[in-house]
Amino acid sequence: MSRGIIPEAAMERALKKAGSKRVSSEAKQALRETLEERAISICEKAIKFAKHSGRKTVKAEDIKLAFK
Repeated sequence: MSRGIIPEAAMERALKKAGSKRVSSEAKQALRETLEERAISICEKAIKFAKHSGRKTVKAEDIKLAFK
């Protein structure tokens, strides 16, 4: 089992909150990997927006813009 940034327990909570009664380990891992890949992509874009604005600090507006 590989370790990620986001805990698998959080993935289980999200899936159960969405209505799942039971969640397999594979489902938790797949969701975590997918979300982490997407999060890193958003972070990379947000960093570019911050740099373009002449800042070193990433702000919420950079994240929101990168998410679009």
